[in-house]
Amino acid sequence: MSFDRHLVLDQLGGWRGMVDVTLPTVAFIVANSIGGLRPGIWAAVAAAVLVFVLRLVRRQSIQQAVSGLFGVAIAVAIAAYSGQARDYFVLGIVRNSAIAAVLFVSVAVRRPVVGYVAEFLAPSHLGAMASHRLPGLRRRIDKALHHRPAAEPVAGPRAPDPAPELHWREDPRMVRAYAWLTVLWGSTFALRVAVQAPLYQLNEVGLLGTASLVLGLPVTALALVVTLWVVARLHRHRSEEIAEAAADPRHPRDDDRRPAA
Repeated sequence: MSFDRHLVLDQLGGWRGMVDVTLPTVAFIVANSIGGLRPGIWAAVAAAVLVFVLRLVRRQSIQQAVSGLFGVAIAVAIAAYSGQARDYFVLGIVRNSAIAAVLFVSVAVRRPVVGYVAEFLAPSHLGAMASHRLPGLRRRIDKALHHRPAAEPVAGPRAPDPAPELHWREDPRMVRAYAWLTVLWGSTFALRVAVQAPLYQLNEVGLLGTASLVLGLPVTALALVVTLWVVARLHRHRSEEIAEAAADPRHPRDDDRRPAA
């Protein structure tokens, strides 16, 4: 199996979906700076609804649009209830803190979250599974189709069975790579909290919004590019190992597995 970064991006909503998520925040920042909190709230809601409608018209996936609309609704509700524009960003700060904590804890317990996500979107083991043969299956199909007599059993010691393929969590190289990627993603969320939390305390709404944008899509895109590159290399390396094992003359054939007469 080859790793398809375009398929993964489609699963995540694509680059356009990532940009769409930032539009309500941009609308809130601009409208709030011009007319205050209430225009900012309405501008954010209008932008979220517009994104949702445009994705419906273009017949694109609305998963991210729905989640974005839901998030904006909560953020504007908090800001409207408190009457402070800075509270529009409370949900994001809390969410980033929780995600960072989960990611770092997953690395500490050797269950890197990025590994589970990457293997769910593009399982690295499928190519190896496809290369496996069921014992005796090829011989039975060949006999049924061609009615050829079975080959004489090979004399001498039988070649050792190939080592079973490791699940990614049993492969130290893959666990280590996924752990570092999980740390990378955890650091991006922790960085947002480290920058935005002090600005929230200082009630710097303009800087808070700017930090949300700068540390949002650009940082996410960089982390995603690094992740796709590392995962692609992991998959390619694993595929090469599978190909080498299949080409190894010591690899036992189905006929070799039969006991000698």
